Amino acid sequence: MSQDRERVVIIGGGVIAISSAYYLAKAGYQVTLLERNRFGSGCSESNCGFICPSHILPLCEPGARAKTLKTMLQKDSPFRVNPFVGPPLWGWMLRFMQRCRYDYMIEAAKARHALLESSMRLYHDLMNESVIDCEWKSKGLLFVFKSDKAMDDYIKTNDLIEDQFGLGAKPYDSKALAELEPSLKPGLAGGWLHEHDAHLRPDLLMSSWRASCEALGVEVIENCEAQSFTIESGKIVAVETSTGSVPASKVLLATGALAPKLAKMLGRDLYIQPGKGYSITTSRPDPCPEIPMIFVEHSVAATPFDDRYRLGSTMEFTGYDDRINRKRLGLLERGASHYLKQALGDTVHQEWCGWRPMAYNGIPTISQSKSVSNAFIAAGHSMLGVSMAPATGKLISEIITGDTPHIAADPYG
Repeated sequence: MSQDRERVVIIGGGVIAISSAYYLAKAGYQVTLLERNRFGSGCSESNCGFICPSHILPLCEPGARAKTLKTMLQKDSPFRVNPFVGPPLWGWMLRFMQRCRYDYMIEAAKARHALLESSMRLYHDLMNESVIDCEWKSKGLLFVFKSDKAMDDYIKTNDLIEDQFGLGAKPYDSKALAELEPSLKPGLAGGWLHEHDAHLRPDLLMSSWRASCEALGVEVIENCEAQSFTIESGKIVAVETSTGSVPASKVLLATGALAPKLAKMLGRDLYIQPGKGYSITTSRPDPCPEIPMIFVEHSVAATPFDDRYRLGSTMEFTGYDDRINRKRLGLLERGASHYLKQALGDTVHQEWCGWRPMAYNGIPTISQSKSVSNAFIAAGHSMLGVSMAPATGKLISEIITGDTPHIAADPYG
């Protein structure tokens, strides 16, 4: 291939960046990855680790407008918006509201489904080839409900994803749920188990994938912030960083929630907003869940690892504010305590917050820049970056190399 001497500079150090680096290196490119902080320090290593083909429906669904406004007015709501962030958030919210229609929801679901299903297959390939080692578990994902009404309301959602995509869940009544997962309190309404989902430990995913990429010759440079581009004859020839100039034949923006800032320099508007999420990682409680689960009515997720345990969720639209709000951390434990006999373990290992790259339509951007021919973008995966990473990395590598995409690329343009 002619790519052997070409260097792709990837800006970003998260799971989308490292997946892209892997597939580009496999395609014969020299790859340099630039991360402004520590590799993997954003959402990629502190999320709940779900690999969830079940999450095909976007947040912008029919009824989401009224539900969002109602939720915002509730005390201790898991959803919070700071209206003083400014016009970028207002524009995002307007576009989000306009997408809350059935036809748009199905359009987004089809695009998400293709990435999620491809990624599940690719994850199995990566593990079979010993590329990653990440405590992979195929135990499904359990949606747990406290009230009978919420349990019954999920029937409509389950019927939709079963009829349209063949991804229906298995229902458990209160007694069967208690037998399935003894860590749950008795008397809950029930649950739905998405048996085809899986989970992994994100920090191990990132470290093992990095090691595999470096073995292929990928260069990872930390504490190196991309600040501008040197463009000649409509092409980027170098990325100007906080530590110097990095020559480039091609450039990939994979900076998550920060992608709009760099894309703006290339004449591209990306309607992505930072949706701040939180997680707490502790020792395993006793009893500890064995199946990862989501407490739907309180928007809290729980994931067991081999020697750790994590609660995560909430959503704050507060701009690029990276401060931990301890009240939001408290919501995680209080929410989980409605369902679990023991909400947290005794030893706290990490308290974290980070910016999820929330796309207004629920569809990530995976495409070539229209204004700068050797620039590419892979961003806006909302809360599904880990779930969609392998397919995204493979797809953007195919777009860059000009190979036939393994899934249709049009929905992500």
